[in-house]
Parts: sequence; structure tokens; C-alpha cells
Amino acid sequence: MTPSTVTPGDDSPAHDRRRGGRAAVIAVASIALVVVAVAAFSIGRLSTLTEPTPTTTSAEAGFARDMQVHHLQGVELAMIVRDATDDDEVRLLGYDIATTQAQQAGQMYGWLAEWGLSQAGSEPSMTWMTRPAIDGATGHDDHATADPDAHTPGAPMPGLATPAQVEELRGLTGVAAERMFLELMITHHQGAVEMADAVLARSTNDVVVALAQSIVDSQTSEIDLMTRMLAARS
Repeated sequence: MTPSTVTPGDDSPAHDRRRGGRAAVIAVASIALVVVAVAAFSIGRLSTLTEPTPTTTSAEAGFARDMQVHHLQGVELAMIVRDATDDDEVRLLGYDIATTQAQQAGQMYGWLAEWGLSQAGSEPSMTWMTRPAIDGATGHDDHATADPDAHTPGAPMPGLATPAQVEELRGLTGVAAERMFLELMITHHQGAVEMADAVLARSTNDVVVALAQSIVDSQTSEIDLMTRMLAARS
């Protein structure tokens, strides 16, 4: 009598348990992200109470709106790869990215709520990035210099994956999914660093500067990590 095996399409109890276990993990992770975002929303509101209120066309408001969109795609990509691979290193990275960016998105949502501003701006995305830097801001690279031609308001934000790329990632598994995720997320992080550094050059608001600097620092470090991980999978 030979041992039973699980084949593709197998509906055995063992296969069902594994499939159910993975679904449960995804559900728990999704609930955790919601909890993180709600907590960050509260923190975001409380952290703005002592700051002058930005206007709806300010760099602070534009950054808060655009970086939320950017971060939420980062969460989406991270959750896709967590379900597409069994590699512990990649799954841990995906979880860290998802929780961090969900928390930060919730914090920026809270800023806009506390400022009494709409979550949707009256100008196209990235308009704030075309305006001059200000004296006393802390931007430290090319984004500190005004360059109206560097960005087109309403165009895709720096580093965003296209809908076709997101769908392609959804269809991959294993090392192929890991490689594509790392490629997309390196570019995604580079775009986020560009946006964060742009607001550092255009804001002296303490809470905005603190978050933007943390994005520059943490995502620059993760770019180095992901570059090494990608090289190991080439």
C-alpha cells in the first residue's frame, strides 16, 4: 500500500487544511493591517495639534494625499508576494513593508482630517512637487531645487507599478514572484524617497518633516537590502 500524495487539484483533507491555513493567515494579516491603520489615524490627528494648519494646496497636504496612494500600492504588492511564496525572508519583508506603510498611510489620513482638508485634492497629483523649495527646509538632493519640468501634474507618481505589472505579479509564484516583487518594490521605494525628499525641501512642519525623513532613511536601507536579495535570486 503506497503512501497517499497530494496532487494539483487534490481535494483531500490534508490539502484542504493547508489551503484553509493559508487563508486564515491572510485574513489575520489583513485584520492586523486595518488595526495598524486605525491606530495610526489617531496618532496622525493627535500629532498635528500644535502645528499651523496647512492649506489644501500646500506641499504638506499634497504629500499626505499622494503618499497615501503610493503607500497603499506598496501594501498591495507586499500582500501579493506573501501569498505567492513560501520563502521566509521575502514573506517577512513583505509583512514589514505592509504594516509600516499601512501605519504611515493611516497617519497621513489623520493629518488631513485634523487639518479639516479633503482626502481628495483640488489639484492634480504631484502639483506640489513642481513648486519651489523654501528657505529653512531640509531637502538635501536634487529635489531641493525647483524644477517645474521634473514632474507633470496628474502623471503617474514616481515609482508606481502599472496595473499590468500588478496583475502580472498576481499570476506568479515562487522565485519568479520574488524576483518581480523585488524589482517592483525597489523602484517603488526609489519613488517614495523622491517624494519624501521633495516635501523635505518644501516644508518645515515638524510632523511632516519627521515622517518624510523616516521614509527616506528606512526605504533607502530597504532598497539596499532588496538589491542584495534580488542579486541572490538572479
